[in-house]
Amino acid sequence: MRLLTFITALSITATATFAQVSQEEKDALTDLYITTNGENWVHTWDLNEPVKTWHGITVKDNNVVEINLLFNNLNGEIPTSVGNLEHLEKLELSFNKLSGEIPTTVGNLEDLKVFAVNGNQLEGVIPSSFGQLSNLEQLHLSSNSLEGTIPVAIGNLENLEVLNLFDNNLGGTIPYALVGSESLKKLVIAENEITNTEAFAEVLLFEKDVDNPAFKNPGTFAPAKTVIATETSDDEN
Repeated sequence: MRLLTFITALSITATATFAQVSQEEKDALTDLYITTNGENWVHTWDLNEPVKTWHGITVKDNNVVEINLLFNNLNGEIPTSVGNLEHLEKLELSFNKLSGEIPTTVGNLEDLKVFAVNGNQLEGVIPSSFGQLSNLEQLHLSSNSLEGTIPVAIGNLENLEVLNLFDNNLGGTIPYALVGSESLKKLVIAENEITNTEAFAEVLLFEKDVDNPAFKNPGTFAPAKTVIATETSDDEN
């Protein structure tokens, strides 16, 4: 009886000790490591060690919930398999040397709250699949080379509080649904070619809580509690 109890206890201990994330999640992380030249990262990973020991990785209930590789010399493209990290809540890859396009598979990350890739060399358009992320609270895409327009679908994100698009090559207009968002607290669009920012042309930061006559025009886009950051128009200088 004592032997059986000992074996059972040993089995439980071993299970707890060696419990790991799914193979699919581990493969997705390994893809990220390989495609971004992981051997030359500032803080590398030992792929033979448990995932929970890898730099910048947070594991909860055997699921990868956070990746934080800020300032870690990632050089390459974000793999499409990042979309397999279905329990991910935060992806922080800012200030690296990421290139290529943001994969549309980010739309599979249903639990994602924060997506940040500021200060990289990303190109292409902002994937409309971001509009599928109903839990997204912060989207940081500043200082890249993104082009095209702001996807209308992003304006439908009911929990989005921060949208930072500073210093890209974006054009078109700000979607009405986005600027009319009740949840949005900060929208940063300076250093782009977005055209319908006339109402904000004379301010760098403007908070709607201030009684400003410019925002009494029904045709003006400006939600309550939203901070708009934009550059002054050249023809007004």
